[in-house]
Amino acid sequence: MFQTGMEAVESWLECEREQIWLWAPVALGGGISGWFLLPHAMAWLAFCCVALGLACAGAMLPVGGRVRHMIVTGAILLCLGCLLVWGKAALLGQPPLARATFIQLTGDVIGVRPVPAQKMVRVMLRPVEALALPGVVRVNIADADLPAGLGEGARIRFRVRLMPPAPPSVPGGYDFAARAYFQGIGATGKALKPIDMLRPSTAGPSLRARLFSHIMERFDGPAEGIAAALATGDQGAIPENDAEAMRRSGLAHLLSISGLHVTALIGAVIFLLMRLMALSQRAALDWPLMLIAAAGGALAGIGYTLLTGAEVPTVRSCVAALLVLGGLAMGRDAVTLRLVATGALVVLLLWPEALAGPSFQMSFAAVTALVALAEHPRFRAFAAAREEGAIRKGGRMLAVMLATGVAVELVLMPIALFHFHKAGLLGAFANLIAIPLTTFIVMPLEALALLLDIIGLGAPCWWLTAQALNLLLGLAHGVAASPMATLLAPTMSVGVFSVTAAGLLWCLLWRTRVRWWGLAPVVTGVALTLLAPPPDLLITGDGRHVAVRTDRGMAILRDRAGEYVRDVLSESAGYDGELTAIADLPEARCSTDLCAVRLKDRAGRNWRLLFTRSDVLIARRDFARDCAAADIVVSDRGLPRWCRPRWMKIDRRLLSRTGGLSITLEKGEVHTVFRPGDAHPWIARRPSRIP
Repeated sequence: MFQTGMEAVESWLECEREQIWLWAPVALGGGISGWFLLPHAMAWLAFCCVALGLACAGAMLPVGGRVRHMIVTGAILLCLGCLLVWGKAALLGQPPLARATFIQLTGDVIGVRPVPAQKMVRVMLRPVEALALPGVVRVNIADADLPAGLGEGARIRFRVRLMPPAPPSVPGGYDFAARAYFQGIGATGKALKPIDMLRPSTAGPSLRARLFSHIMERFDGPAEGIAAALATGDQGAIPENDAEAMRRSGLAHLLSISGLHVTALIGAVIFLLMRLMALSQRAALDWPLMLIAAAGGALAGIGYTLLTGAEVPTVRSCVAALLVLGGLAMGRDAVTLRLVATGALVVLLLWPEALAGPSFQMSFAAVTALVALAEHPRFRAFAAAREEGAIRKGGRMLAVMLATGVAVELVLMPIALFHFHKAGLLGAFANLIAIPLTTFIVMPLEALALLLDIIGLGAPCWWLTAQALNLLLGLAHGVAASPMATLLAPTMSVGVFSVTAAGLLWCLLWRTRVRWWGLAPVVTGVALTLLAPPPDLLITGDGRHVAVRTDRGMAILRDRAGEYVRDVLSESAGYDGELTAIADLPEARCSTDLCAVRLKDRAGRNWRLLFTRSDVLIARRDFARDCAAADIVVSDRGLPRWCRPRWMKIDRRLLSRTGGLSITLEKGEVHTVFRPGDAHPWIARRPSRIP
């Protein structure tokens, strides 16, 4: 039986022999994922030992078989992936500040980034004569408080309350602490005036900064932020309402310098070089035109990447573009899944931490889906050029674009649900207009305007660029306003997402009918996420903000909470309506200091919830009575021992160990931000006692 099964598997792998290499970055990524998912060093070491044990077991299979090679190679790559990210975290990461501290900070400026949309500047500093501080901190300085001469190399002094980089506010939220650790940021804060300039900067602004300022000066309107983002990759000037509209309409990928922008630039350079060289008969007949054009395109792509700050997504796109150019220069069909796998392998070797972020996952998933669809024989036959009328040709091109857009949206849906708790439904249709508009009108017009500014004649092109960008914004706001624009869901668990991602990879990387087996875990994972009951109670890590789900929607404890807190709570709960105040609920009784709420879960059980709203001490007799009558008590301060609710007491002491909480009352499920024993280096060591 075993022999028959092995022969069947070997026969299948022989049919898939061209696809086996594509699983190398998947195995390496599996090792990296293992390091992120497992909590501490002993678990990471055990993972590596199990992987090596699997390699040894695979080596005992019959020599020459593909199964043997796949198991041995895949297991070794699993071990290498875990060791790779573990080593980078140990050697290059920046440990966070242990606890919040209020100090007078003196620091040397190593980076300045304006954020006009929020009327502030983000400054990266290296503290001077402060041994207890991290090597690099990031502070926000209001535009009104900026000192003259601020720039790289300047030394400034100011008062600031430094905080460790923030972990997720609630389970499933954005983990800035992990990202900051690999970016080298150990603390963040907001500078308080006065800000003293001890040594002004002698270096002028960078080319990127000058380009950003120049574009902002040439525009007057909401489109200026998008124009600056397309040229420099800096999205700091985009108003939040426009950014949210771009996200809801599925057009947010146009704002970050990615494969679309790099490819458009390289393609334009290659086109121009080929046309210019073709004007010379000698060059057309004797020179290797494609090789020269590809080299020029490569230099343009590298220059554009450096100009826009060399962020990881841009570098990733540039690497992939360079691989394509190399294949074209050698006369090979470069746009294949092998290219995508090679690009993923290069990125994971250089930036293994990128695997955990949505940028890497979404960009490579989208490209893989596009290439896999393009390689399908039926789709290739349908999309192939042929002799036909203009109407049929246009209709075919439109159908191809729509099919690719739908394929990308379907592949990105699980990833978007996991990271953002929502996925676009109309993005494929919006991109039918937005991508050609951006690629063939906006970007060429903006590039021409910048060139004409050298001789002072760029104004007409800037006006045309503004009109095109206004059209893009109008499209984004129109699509975003539709009730069908996005699909919302509560937080997807890591286990469900892992199974769903494995199913997606299975569908995309194989070619035979076996590939469709991957649909089962994909459909199951998405269905479980959409059908999962949303949490009834969300509590942020500081205990100040609480959201409760009622029959009328979501209500929040402190109705003066900022938009960021409201968005985090709404998205984590899969809720798209307005958050009302708990005090306005008919089932709530609130005073200045306390709020008591009666809540009925889906099974019909009544729950009594008690929340504190102020720092005022409450009479022990009254508070002890209210605590005893409540099932759950939530406070942003430490509660006394004599406060004994019937189920859970959630106060500052508990939240310091668990982080933010989400609670589903019907099942009694409690999810936490921090896992017990989690020893990842970006988690600030919390004090054992809190006064």
